[in-house]
Amino acid sequence: MTIAALEALTFGLGRLAEAAGGAGHRLCLLTGDRDVYRHELAHLTPEALAVLDIVDVDTFDESACAAALAAVPDLRGLVNSTDTWSVPGADLAAKLGLPGPDPAAVRLLRDKSRVRTLLHERGLSRGRALTVPIDPASPADPTRASLALAAAEILREIGLPAVLKDSAGTSSRNVWPVRDEEQLHAALADAAQRAFAGLLFAEPFFSGPVYSAETLSWEGETRLLGVLSRQMSPEPSVREEAAAFPVAFPDPELGLLQDWVGRVLVSAGHDSGFAHVEFVLTAEGPELVEINRRIGGALVGEALCRALGTNVYEAMVDTALGRRPALLDGPVDSASGPATGFVLVYPDRRGTLRGWTGLDTLSAFPGSPDWYPTAVPGRRVEHLGDQRGCTGIVLAEASTAELALHRALSAAGSVHAVVAADGEG
Repeated sequence: MTIAALEALTFGLGRLAEAAGGAGHRLCLLTGDRDVYRHELAHLTPEALAVLDIVDVDTFDESACAAALAAVPDLRGLVNSTDTWSVPGADLAAKLGLPGPDPAAVRLLRDKSRVRTLLHERGLSRGRALTVPIDPASPADPTRASLALAAAEILREIGLPAVLKDSAGTSSRNVWPVRDEEQLHAALADAAQRAFAGLLFAEPFFSGPVYSAETLSWEGETRLLGVLSRQMSPEPSVREEAAAFPVAFPDPELGLLQDWVGRVLVSAGHDSGFAHVEFVLTAEGPELVEINRRIGGALVGEALCRALGTNVYEAMVDTALGRRPALLDGPVDSASGPATGFVLVYPDRRGTLRGWTGLDTLSAFPGSPDWYPTAVPGRRVEHLGDQRGCTGIVLAEASTAELALHRALSAAGSVHAVVAADGEG
């Protein structure tokens, strides 16, 4: 018996393979680029290696993926743990008669504008969404007058500060926080030159620290596995800099967050599987940033496994097989294992990545720091304002998330990405 995965997150493939093997299944990864998983493939345990098959296919070609899946012997489930492939993954599962989410519900969650509007209508958000009438795919540049009209409507309907973003964006790309009219006009002019995955829309800017609720659901029942802190870059960039898990909220506040995230997910139509729910904790309470119907990216999955003392990817396998995840019913204590903090390492300029300095010093730092590269030397670094510019992640452990983050920040401070600018040797 086999479980297939339509691509996967950069990290966690090894744990997923082990979970599949533990359930008595093989894992077949469909990928258009094995290089994405170079770190995971280089560190597979013998148990994971024994059950993993890889099929090279254009994963943006749904017909090719359907043919590849049809050729998988005794296929029982399809894991879909990414945003980019969430809609085609849901469609493929439905076509093949495999357990999976309602494709309509997945399409809703991939549209941040629709989710914002829905939550506003149901009293779960103080802000609404406004579609901005600019077509980035149009070959003709929008006129200055049309940009002025768009700015006027945003000021009238949303106000300032506001955020402009791609309704189907990922990795914090195509996001513009704007606090005054000058920034608004500049953001609209910039957005008019971009290609979007969805549509440009505006929503209110909510002030406060950013967190993410890491949850698991089954048939509408949701369990909060813990809350991850998120350190964002100074504006106007919107890249993630660091994170830590689990945040130690007081019990009453944690209970309120559990209730809130459960209502948000039910309203948005997410009833089964992992969810990574990003929110701003404002002075008036939590406000949604976005919902990802998957386990958190970067090293969130690893943080969950370490803190909970179990392979949480077993729940991903359970869900793919159409059965209630055991993780929902067992004891969940996010303080049973070590807390973790991790820091994303970005270069300070664009160019060609040559490597890193300081990796050989990590073992001298407390917290058993680990290095997880997200790029390889020779790769061109073009984008410094979002997560696409990340070249690697330093993770460290401690007894609390606060201490783990301090350790990770200290260790990551010794690691520097070496980038050769154009014309340099």
